[in-house]
Amino acid sequence: MESVFLMIATFCYSCGTVGYLVYLFRDLSIIHRVAWWILSAGAAFHLVAIVVRSVSVQHLAVTSPQEAMSFFSWILVTTYLIVQMRLDLRILGSFVSPLAVVFMLISTLLPGDIIPASGAFESGWVVFHVTTLFFAYALFALAFCASVMYLLQERQIKNKNFGFLYSRLPSLQRLDKINEHCLLLGFPFMTVGLITGFTYASTVWRSPWNWDPKEILALITWCIYAVLLHERLAVGWRGRKAALLAILGFMGILMTFLGVSLFLEGHHTFSVE
Repeated sequence: MESVFLMIATFCYSCGTVGYLVYLFRDLSIIHRVAWWILSAGAAFHLVAIVVRSVSVQHLAVTSPQEAMSFFSWILVTTYLIVQMRLDLRILGSFVSPLAVVFMLISTLLPGDIIPASGAFESGWVVFHVTTLFFAYALFALAFCASVMYLLQERQIKNKNFGFLYSRLPSLQRLDKINEHCLLLGFPFMTVGLITGFTYASTVWRSPWNWDPKEILALITWCIYAVLLHERLAVGWRGRKAALLAILGFMGILMTFLGVSLFLEGHHTFSVE
């Protein structure tokens, strides 16, 4: 049953993306409003699919690469919808919605074997660990999009190429602020997510640190964002340097929760055998 809801969600995300791409060229409020509501409908159907899947497997459905990518796509769209209501940065949807569609399409190509019910996945610690990390990842994805927009806008200004995109993108200062706000919100969530993960690992594997590939890459990614946060707050980094490091950090996130699951063996690689 969840496959039907996933198909509807993917269709809505795709239609919403078309709407946002049209909005990128045509600055009409009605286009943005329709695209926003279509994305919202997609997120609602997607949530139903996640709930149905979770009930079926008797734990939060994020254990397979397919489930994890799908869940990340949902929380990315949901986070954007909330941020949009707070900050009214409409054009950001033209960059976020295609990213969500790409993640949804990738999820259909990934292994999706149902993991049997296990006490290891039913703990509240695991749910809190996963949701806080994925919310942080979604905020960092928004920072990634804002950073890409920043670099595009900066290049146009330096080349004095004031085309249609220049007038559609926000100012460099506002894009840098969006990047900073996402970092300030996302970093504490990422920190809490890692701490809860290490705490739970100490009860399951008798040690908070097991040299698991995902643990190592997660810590490296955390360090990238810690450096970015420190340089912003203590040194005053702004603009291009901060944007490039935010992009690097998001690449680390993709490697952490996707690359490890597909190519490396460890505690976070689950098997149905």
